[in-house]
Amino acid sequence: MRAAVVTGFESPLVIEERPVPEPGAGQVVVRMEACGLCHTDIHAAHGDWPVKPTPPFVPGHEGVGVVSAVGPGVTQRAVGDRVAIAWLGHACGHCDHCVSGWETLCEQQQNSGYSVDGAFAEYAVADAAYVVPVPDGVSSFDAAPLTCAGVTTYKAIKVARVVPGERVAVFGVGGLGHLAVQYARLVGAEVIAVDLTDEKLRLARQLGADHTVNAGTTDPVQAIADLGGADVAIALAVTPRAFEQAFAALRRGGRLVCVALPPEGDGPMHLPIFDTVLKGISVIGSIVGTRQDLAEVFRLHALGRTRVIAEARKLEQVNEAIGDVLHARTAARLVFEL
Repeated sequence: MRAAVVTGFESPLVIEERPVPEPGAGQVVVRMEACGLCHTDIHAAHGDWPVKPTPPFVPGHEGVGVVSAVGPGVTQRAVGDRVAIAWLGHACGHCDHCVSGWETLCEQQQNSGYSVDGAFAEYAVADAAYVVPVPDGVSSFDAAPLTCAGVTTYKAIKVARVVPGERVAVFGVGGLGHLAVQYARLVGAEVIAVDLTDEKLRLARQLGADHTVNAGTTDPVQAIADLGGADVAIALAVTPRAFEQAFAALRRGGRLVCVALPPEGDGPMHLPIFDTVLKGISVIGSIVGTRQDLAEVFRLHALGRTRVIAEARKLEQVNEAIGDVLHARTAARLVFEL
């Protein structure tokens, strides 16, 4: 099988021929049909974060395909099932986080394409308990970005506890942001989209944003203040400056939801203590979503509530695709068709 492999943090990915994997106990082998390219895959390939993966490894945590083999003890999945391989590849299942519905906080978790090989390959092994069924009404191409970009922004809206009529500012309209705009709209919010390019702001308007702000030509804090301030700001742009602007754009009682993870060394986010306390601001960290969250994301898409904006690529184009993402040459998500 073909796989895109990180052999070193300073090197381009290499397309290798590898044996088709065999499933172990509790595992399935998935014949991949599509896998999205997430910015996290790029951080993994470059070793950008404090806890680094160990080369050689196969990235990819937006994988969708059909189960081709099951290992001993697998009863919940069967050959022929179409499933998604998400960031949460495995959790212990018995810690207080797991049993309280916060499996994404499990300290024993394994992450697809990071601590275990992922889905930038024709076949991938996964924990049968942690793959998520993809309903018939969702194409594999659409399901791939929903498996991370979708569930991550859906969860961010959930943890922000947005209520109808609140004003939600989405900082960064791209692979995640174009879906965040839609989820905020689904819960009845007035949506403000903030980005540096007019093309992405046009896309945000097409997807239902009520207001758009070009942060490259306009002070987004002032522009949002002129609208009355944001009740919620979702920080999806990978720069501390964007996080600080999102915080400053909040009205009293507002909630900042931190989602994006800038590379190590980009500097900390600075928060003013007095404004945080006196304005009653909440700062919330939101990390992807659970298996149940992803099932809900797929259900909403099957009902026609969301649109995925993505472009197709071949696996052999992986390094070119990474360059396109890093230089903002894509409208939203890129998806490898396998």
